[in-house]
Amino acid sequence: MNIYVGNLSYNVRENDLQEAIAEYGQVDSCKLIMDRETRRSKGFAFVEMSDEEAAKKVIAELNGAEFDGRAMVVKEALPKK
Repeated sequence: MNIYVGNLSYNVRENDLQEAIAEYGQVDSCKLIMDRETRRSKGFAFVEMSDEEAAKKVIAELNGAEFDGRAMVVKEALPKK
Protein backbone atom coordinates (compact mmCIF):
# COMPACT_ATOMS: atom_id res chain seq x y z
CA MET A 1 0.00 0.00 0.00
CA ASN A 2 1.23 3.48 -0.84
CA ILE A 3 0.80 5.98 2.00
CA TYR A 4 0.80 9.78 1.76
CA VAL A 5 2.39 11.55 4.74
CA GLY A 6 1.86 15.31 4.76
CA ASN A 7 2.26 18.41 6.94
CA LEU A 8 5.82 17.38 7.77
CA SER A 9 8.31 19.79 9.28
CA TYR A 10 10.94 20.93 6.79
CA ASN A 11 13.53 19.54 9.23
CA VAL A 12 12.32 15.94 8.86
CA ARG A 13 14.65 13.72 6.86
CA GLU A 14 13.73 10.60 4.90
CA ASN A 15 15.47 8.23 7.32
CA ASP A 16 13.73 9.86 10.34
CA LEU A 17 10.33 9.22 8.80
CA GLN A 18 11.26 5.70 7.70
CA GLU A 19 12.42 4.80 11.22
CA ALA A 20 9.19 6.12 12.76
CA ILE A 21 7.00 4.12 10.38
CA ALA A 22 9.19 0.99 10.54
CA GLU A 23 7.98 0.51 14.13
CA TYR A 24 4.69 -0.67 12.58
CA GLY A 25 6.12 -2.98 9.92
CA GLN A 26 8.46 -3.40 6.96
CA VAL A 27 8.90 -0.20 4.93
CA ASP A 28 9.61 -1.01 1.28
CA SER A 29 10.38 2.57 0.30
CA CYS A 30 10.21 6.07 1.72
CA LYS A 31 10.45 9.08 -0.60
CA LEU A 32 10.51 12.60 0.83
CA ILE A 33 9.50 15.02 -1.93
CA MET A 34 12.05 17.79 -2.49
CA ASP A 35 11.82 21.09 -4.37
CA ARG A 36 14.05 20.86 -7.45
CA GLU A 37 15.28 24.45 -7.26
CA THR A 38 15.80 24.98 -3.53
CA ARG A 39 16.57 21.32 -2.66
CA ARG A 40 14.34 21.85 0.40
CA SER A 41 11.62 19.46 1.52
CA LYS A 42 8.12 20.23 0.26
CA GLY A 43 6.71 18.88 3.54
CA PHE A 44 5.27 15.61 2.31
CA ALA A 45 6.37 12.08 1.51
CA PHE A 46 5.21 8.75 0.13
CA VAL A 47 5.83 5.51 1.99
CA GLU A 48 5.32 2.09 0.42
CA MET A 49 4.51 -0.91 2.63
CA SER A 50 3.78 -4.41 1.31
CA ASP A 51 1.87 -5.47 4.46
CA GLU A 52 -1.55 -3.87 4.04
CA GLU A 53 -2.58 -4.49 7.67
CA ALA A 54 0.56 -2.73 8.94
CA ALA A 55 -0.09 0.15 6.52
CA LYS A 56 -3.66 0.55 7.79
CA LYS A 57 -2.35 0.59 11.36
CA VAL A 58 0.15 3.34 10.41
CA ILE A 59 -2.70 5.40 8.93
CA ALA A 60 -4.97 4.85 11.94
CA GLU A 61 -2.34 5.60 14.58
CA LEU A 62 -0.18 8.30 12.98
CA ASN A 63 -2.81 10.48 11.29
CA GLY A 64 -2.90 13.62 13.45
CA ALA A 65 0.07 12.49 15.55
CA GLU A 66 2.77 15.04 16.31
CA PHE A 67 6.11 14.50 14.58
CA ASP A 68 8.84 17.11 14.99
CA GLY A 69 6.33 19.68 16.25
CA ARG A 70 3.66 19.26 13.56
CA ALA A 71 0.51 17.16 13.31
CA MET A 72 1.01 14.75 10.42
CA VAL A 73 -1.62 13.96 7.81
CA VAL A 74 -1.39 10.24 7.03
CA LYS A 75 -3.70 8.58 4.51
CA GLU A 76 -3.72 6.15 1.62
CA ALA A 77 -2.11 7.78 -1.40
CA LEU A 78 -4.30 8.37 -4.44
CA PRO A 79 -3.18 6.53 -7.58
CA LYS A 80 -1.24 8.55 -10.18
CA LYS A 81 -3.31 9.77 -13.10
